[in-house]
Amino acid sequence: MTVTAPKGFRAAGVTAGLKASGNPDLALVVNDGPSKAAAAVFTSNRVAAAPVHWSRQVVSDGRVDAVILNSGGANACTGPQGFQNTHTTAEKTAEALGLSATDVFVCSTGLIGEQLPMDKIVPGIDAAAAALSTDGGPDAATAIMTTDSVSKQAVFTGADAGGNEFTIGGIAKGAGMLAPGLATMLVVLTTDADVQPEMLDLVLRDATRVTFDRADSDGCMSTNDTVVLMASGASTAVPSAETFGQGLTQVCAELARKLIGDAEGASHDIAIRTFNAATERDAETVSRAVARSNLFKAAIFGKDPNWGRVLSAVGTTDAAFEPDQLNVSMNGIQICQNGGIGQDRKLVDLEPREVLVEIDLQAGDAEATIWTNDLTHDYVHENSAYSS
Repeated sequence: MTVTAPKGFRAAGVTAGLKASGNPDLALVVNDGPSKAAAAVFTSNRVAAAPVHWSRQVVSDGRVDAVILNSGGANACTGPQGFQNTHTTAEKTAEALGLSATDVFVCSTGLIGEQLPMDKIVPGIDAAAAALSTDGGPDAATAIMTTDSVSKQAVFTGADAGGNEFTIGGIAKGAGMLAPGLATMLVVLTTDADVQPEMLDLVLRDATRVTFDRADSDGCMSTNDTVVLMASGASTAVPSAETFGQGLTQVCAELARKLIGDAEGASHDIAIRTFNAATERDAETVSRAVARSNLFKAAIFGKDPNWGRVLSAVGTTDAAFEPDQLNVSMNGIQICQNGGIGQDRKLVDLEPREVLVEIDLQAGDAEATIWTNDLTHDYVHENSAYSS
């Protein structure tokens, strides 16, 4: 049931007619309380979509009553009319649910630079409100898909110090333009734990930093990236920040991996782990540099364990290391040792979907992993035809 697994939430996913395919394209998630606490993180792209600007204002007081999401149109770079369309979406949703528009969070995803068909969205909102159900999480997950091939959902159950159980649920969409700064594409997280907005904000930022922030499919940051977390308090469980944060991080990590696993045209899922770094920032910087190397990604697509492309990317960073002390392994075979030739690269098996690249900087004890995918013919084809 994903976002409706926690108590106090209803959701729906309907077809409003935004997609030529006729697939579901409008989702609604409602927090019935008793608490309406919320937090969110957004894209750091300076060219942000109208719903991002609106939703930043909505969540600024730590309260969100409902989230309305459409796929089939990003409503980005659409000027004053685009912002008015977002405002209208919030107002119509609030009207249908008996809420205040200032407590309605709005998300959009799809093609940039086109106005939303409000003549379809407005009646679609009524249809979504009528379809709300405590079993509606999977429908909502489907309705936010664009180029995704499968919906992304995750659930975690834990307990507070008194043994009271709480649940965290989540849905996500994203298959391309995955290179976030604070978030990745569209993610809705819910919990029935009794958690205040200040803690929600803290744990959400901690969780996204080590999960969604480290899912880097293609180095391209969206204008619409949003992760919103709502707490209903319906379970009465009051977990500590550590307990709740561990559960939230687990849900976010599962969703982030599913985003990478469904990346447009990908044939390999690649984990790039940099360890023995002087700082966590160094480790992340090195892993991300390799993840964004088209030469490296093309080599993995060709099942070529070309460790020279890894070292070339590492060398562009400002991380602390000595070139003659770098070690690189692929799927357990150390093919580069102390900056030079290691084991025979022919021993590396790149047939499996999962690829693990490990980079030893021999400069400290910090580490970080970035998840990415290979660069394929299908990726180029899909993105060359996306708007047509």
